[in-house]
Amino acid sequence: MAVDVLTTADGREKTAKSRDYAARWQAARAAGELIEIGAATPPDHPSRPEKPELLSPRDVPKRKPGSPAGRIALLHAVAHIELNAVDLHWDIIARFSHVPMPMGFYHDWVKAADEESKHFNLICDCLENMGSFYGALPAHAGMWRAATDTMEDLQGRLAIVPMVLEARGLDVTPGMIDVFQKAGATDAVDSLKVIYAEEVSHVAYGAKWFNFGCGRDNSDPKEAFHALVRKYFKGGLKPPFNEEKRAEAGLPPDFYWPLADELPAYVR
Repeated sequence: MAVDVLTTADGREKTAKSRDYAARWQAARAAGELIEIGAATPPDHPSRPEKPELLSPRDVPKRKPGSPAGRIALLHAVAHIELNAVDLHWDIIARFSHVPMPMGFYHDWVKAADEESKHFNLICDCLENMGSFYGALPAHAGMWRAATDTMEDLQGRLAIVPMVLEARGLDVTPGMIDVFQKAGATDAVDSLKVIYAEEVSHVAYGAKWFNFGCGRDNSDPKEAFHALVRKYFKGGLKPPFNEEKRAEAGLPPDFYWPLADELPAYVR
């Protein structure tokens, strides 16, 4: 199931498969049945549609959200992030099935993949309502780098994807909601609020299973997190941080502030 999603190129088709497989998994779980975990070989890179054109981060045009075109560009970037998140969550299931994990690990990431699929479609609907579509603009080519760098390190994957990249979404989404509120774009506001609420749990899944792995390895979670972020994530973490939502997701300040570009006075 996971590999089928990963090897489907079209975004709407990919997310339709994702949601269908998640529904089957959840129905089996509700019925007290278990779908066998099995084993598979996921691709190093998921299939992608011909558009958007993928550019180096420095070549992606800067977004100016004060204009209609800028708001379309901002939503296009969000759609691209959500589509990558769908693949990242199915990839963690397929790539690390050789690592013994409780069934709850699979429940969490199937649910997260399902929600990311919903998020992609919500934002695509917003783009189409604004006269655009996913693929109309170039996108960031570096989104899959975290997966490539951590393809042999489950703890590294958990640290970088949910606990760094998705946690960053908790920091920036309130500002995006404000942009669209000021523009009177109620459908975008409603969609971003759904994403904001549900992303907290995805960060929490990362923190939960990262801590589980540290417990099994008898390692200190904070020290392990710092070491893995320094190994796999280029550049410091960028404040300001949404400390309230990060705490709700199980990320205490002493995990991320020591890795920040700028330390507040009370940390120094």
